[in-house]
Amino acid sequence: MPSRKLIGAVIAVAGLALAGTSFAQDVKFFRIATGGTSGTYFPIGGLIANAISNPPGSRPCDEGGSCGVPGLVATAIASNGSVANVNAINSGGVESGFSQSDVAYWAQTGTGVFEGKGKVEKLRAIANLYPESIHLIASKSSGIKSVADLKGKRVSLDEPGSGTIVDARLILGAWGLSEDDIEADYLKPNQAADRMRDGAMDAFFFVGGFPAGAIVELASNTDITVVPIAGDEADSVVSDYEFFAANTIPAGTYEGQDEDVETLSVGAQLVTSADQPEELIYEITKALWNDNTRKLLDNGHAKGKVITLDTALDGVGIPLHPGAKKFYDEAGVSK
Repeated sequence: MPSRKLIGAVIAVAGLALAGTSFAQDVKFFRIATGGTSGTYFPIGGLIANAISNPPGSRPCDEGGSCGVPGLVATAIASNGSVANVNAINSGGVESGFSQSDVAYWAQTGTGVFEGKGKVEKLRAIANLYPESIHLIASKSSGIKSVADLKGKRVSLDEPGSGTIVDARLILGAWGLSEDDIEADYLKPNQAADRMRDGAMDAFFFVGGFPAGAIVELASNTDITVVPIAGDEADSVVSDYEFFAANTIPAGTYEGQDEDVETLSVGAQLVTSADQPEELIYEITKALWNDNTRKLLDNGHAKGKVITLDTALDGVGIPLHPGAKKFYDEAGVSK
């Protein structure tokens, strides 16, 4: 079952105070499946969980307390990533999760990597969050300077069930390569980074917001190359798959990266099931975009600043949850 892939690591919600008479109040639990602990989904998921939570016994928002949904306790759970999250939502294993925009579209329509597996018809969007850059990281000693140079090299594509592995295969294909042309491995970025540090891995793919913790740590003690994903081949990927866009990892994002690096990106989105109550998702969406959440996002993570109401519907290719749609209609936000 997909839910077995979810790791039992949880970010505790700040300010949880279930004492005394508070237990008598209604408590609603809301799990957000994210990604590996070394990526961007997990910390961003923790910020959002804190923002939308308002446990019984919390101080009121106007008194400096939580400004989330009254009675809601949200938790961010580490997982194998987009595909696993969509499957867990579909099975009822979690209430919500993060997904790349392409994976969400393929799941809801039963196309792409979900071809022949059935449509996840009840998958619904709450919000687009931020662009996820496709990282291709190589050890400097490998001599890899382009996707074409991966041929014959030891390359990690991330774990099965992740969105990264889907995109890595598409990118390899655009350059006329497949897993048969490389020594493929299937590791999370922190594991792949450990292998690279030990000289046992030449390159690895990672899809996520920059800076990614595992890559920052790797670059601090190992000479790396942030490999561009650009040119005619990259243009063909954008042309063939509407959820990709051109993207740039700015110079200085990682130690030793002295120039801007062109790559591609997909959108990171918060998704849920149509089975979730309309009023609950309305309140969650409202809490996601209040002023208090803005402060948490701006101060909590480098990627938080680009999570904005203005871009909340960018690249959303699946239906909005009715509760989310109600909020955006009221806020005057449209695609």
